[in-house]
Amino acid sequence: MRVRVAVAIMTVLLLLYVVLAGQRALVLLTSAEPVAIAMGVALLVLPLLALWAIGRELWFGVRAQQLGDRLDAEGGLPDDDLPVRPSGRIEREDGDALFPKYRADVEAHPDDWRARYRLALAYDAAGDRRRARSAVRTAIRLEGAERRAG
Repeated sequence: MRVRVAVAIMTVLLLLYVVLAGQRALVLLTSAEPVAIAMGVALLVLPLLALWAIGRELWFGVRAQQLGDRLDAEGGLPDDDLPVRPSGRIEREDGDALFPKYRADVEAHPDDWRARYRLALAYDAAGDRRRARSAVRTAIRLEGAERRAG
């Protein structure tokens, strides 16, 4: 719940920034100075890029959560009971030990979004966030294709 509140606060702050930057951009765009006009264009483009990026990340989070909820409802989430640190994170060595099992599942079922999602959880448990996000993106794509086909 704390993460959702933090995301909501950051999104509101970004929207406030976009409005304020947009106002300044309009002032600069109406000036006769070429440098000021260029700065005005930059003030319009950069916040729009930020909005696109945060929108993309929010949509990724929503879709990942939907897949996790669906997999949980199907009883397909891993039930590996691993020791955790006081912070709640899984011990890295234990996370690394899980990886071969889920990697073999993906190799056996390369088009199964469920296998990819479980692999993402194994990557995350092993501390490899980049590969975990990549596996979740693949799971989202595969689930979308499955939904459209079925």
